[in-house]
Amino acid sequence: MAVANTTKTSWRLQEIVAHSSNVVCLALGKNSGRLLATGGEDCRVNIWAVSKPNCIMSLTGHNNPVECVKFNNSEEQVVAGSQSGSLRVWDLEAAKILRTLMGHKANICSLDFHPFGEYLASGSMDTNIKLWDVRRKGCVFRYKGHTQAVRCLAFSPDGKWLASASDDSTIKLWDLTAGKMITEFTAHTGAINIIQFHPNEYLLASGSSDRTIKLWDLEKFKMIGSSEGEMGPVRCLAFNLDGCCLYSGAVDSLRVYGWEPNRCFDVVPVGWGKVADLAICNHQLIGVSYNLTNVSSYVVDLTRVKKSGSVIQGVIQDDQPLTEPSPKGSTLRRNYDRPLTTCSTQRVKQSSESDRRSPEGERRSPSSEDEKESSAEIRNPEDYKEIFQPKSAISRTPPKSEPFPAPLEDESFVVRANQGLVEFMTPMTDRQQPGLLLNLPVASSTPVLRVEPTMVATAPRPIPVVTTRPPTSNHPPAPHPAPPLVVAMAKAKPQPSVILSTRNEPIGLNVGDFLPTSLDSAVSMKDLSIVVDILNIVNLKPSLWKLDLCTSILPQIEELLQSKYESYVQTGCTSLKLILKRFWPLISDTLTAPPSVGVDITREERHQKCKACYKQLKNLSNVVKNKADQVGRHGSAFKELQLLMAPLDY
Repeated sequence: MAVANTTKTSWRLQEIVAHSSNVVCLALGKNSGRLLATGGEDCRVNIWAVSKPNCIMSLTGHNNPVECVKFNNSEEQVVAGSQSGSLRVWDLEAAKILRTLMGHKANICSLDFHPFGEYLASGSMDTNIKLWDVRRKGCVFRYKGHTQAVRCLAFSPDGKWLASASDDSTIKLWDLTAGKMITEFTAHTGAINIIQFHPNEYLLASGSSDRTIKLWDLEKFKMIGSSEGEMGPVRCLAFNLDGCCLYSGAVDSLRVYGWEPNRCFDVVPVGWGKVADLAICNHQLIGVSYNLTNVSSYVVDLTRVKKSGSVIQGVIQDDQPLTEPSPKGSTLRRNYDRPLTTCSTQRVKQSSESDRRSPEGERRSPSSEDEKESSAEIRNPEDYKEIFQPKSAISRTPPKSEPFPAPLEDESFVVRANQGLVEFMTPMTDRQQPGLLLNLPVASSTPVLRVEPTMVATAPRPIPVVTTRPPTSNHPPAPHPAPPLVVAMAKAKPQPSVILSTRNEPIGLNVGDFLPTSLDSAVSMKDLSIVVDILNIVNLKPSLWKLDLCTSILPQIEELLQSKYESYVQTGCTSLKLILKRFWPLISDTLTAPPSVGVDITREERHQKCKACYKQLKNLSNVVKNKADQVGRHGSAFKELQLLMAPLDY
């Protein structure tokens, strides 16, 4: 029977060697999603057309590694900041250096172009934010207030505000006209890596190393929601173009969030590792990541991603019940007022002429960084002319092109010979995890067979492969005379004729049924890697946690927290946080309750489990206290756990 071919929801577009030394930073053109800038330790900025293997243009001039890059909105200019604190702006159409801006005293960590005027903002390790007038080649204002490196900057869509996020765990909102801070948000407990304004409404999203995404109402200046589902630091956020949902680039997955009420609509596995930037175009999301000298690009088909409706995972705080979302089209808050033309002159507060010329300000003695000649070396004339110098001026940058074609799902089974047995395994696709293995006795010359793949639940990390030895009721033992393909098709549980690309439940499996057995087996095997894989599934669905599970897993969490592997520590922290939030009230109430009258076996069993959990949590509190003073990405996580475990000391 012929099976209709379907296309993938996510796939890798290409992998390129971007620099002669390690890549340090990269940025996508947000307007087109087709231009990519990369900065490296070789002090160069290379410009690429996404999906094409050859560099279009290589920009030189920096004398130190390039730490940060950014396109302007029209993608006609690119700015790069170096380790020394200098900035260089190139005109891509003219293929020449436009400005060299000096003034920061340390690494450039963040950049953003003003949406309308000829202004540029930069943030640095020196904790300062500078607003530059690109036309006048000078700094017009400096914003002070952060105590650590400024990791992200973003202008509001109307160009009136500038938001800054820092390693000091704060977000500051600046009024460009008044030249002062409007408000400060302090709810994050770790360094803030990314901030994004909603395209229409007065709403700001932020992602942090504390593994949360928070949303801020910019009319009332208060937090309206916080997610708890991220498995690692949040590095990339992007609102859908119509503002209906928020995309988060997590490790090896894309998450789709809604708000008011907070909820997670979908989780799409994508093999991009630690994604560094996102862009949306033609109903596709482009994600890019880098490792050493290589840069990889990935595509997610947004038409097959759930952006509304029922949730995969409720992420509302304190387990509050989910309410119905507001009707589509209704506006809960004010919208931005944009100028009628992009040529409008934006009023910004500027420093006095004497301040700009003061020795403390922007005057610096010439250095080798200033003296090095900047150039734009065109590596690919054909692509350069097509993108930056088209015959028709109307069609100039950003380049407009068709969506990237999606490849077909590969449904072939992988055949491996193993002691007279052949293992038939569905390859993992973009919306699947490893399928079931069917160990069947066949001749060594059995050819590769094509059968319908087995679908299981979507998760951000692969789940352990479950073999059918001994066979279960869903897969009875195969009689020897029958061919393996006939057995697999005849005995397997019938599947739906059409399996939706987005679904909340596994097909043919109930995670809750095999969770206790699989977890006990993982613990008995004394293999932390298997425990981590199972916990990463359970952490995505807090409703699977039971008191029995806590008693089994708390000793394993103690080992995870002291592991040398970063991913193990992150998983352990997430699991411990879920246990404390969901079960500490029950444990505390049970242990402090007066003795009951008569015999209550259920209550006695619960009391024993709570007592065991309490003892294990006390041991863990000492581990957390010792690690709370760490400096780095885990320090904030352990500080948060220390606060949650404070009641244990009373």
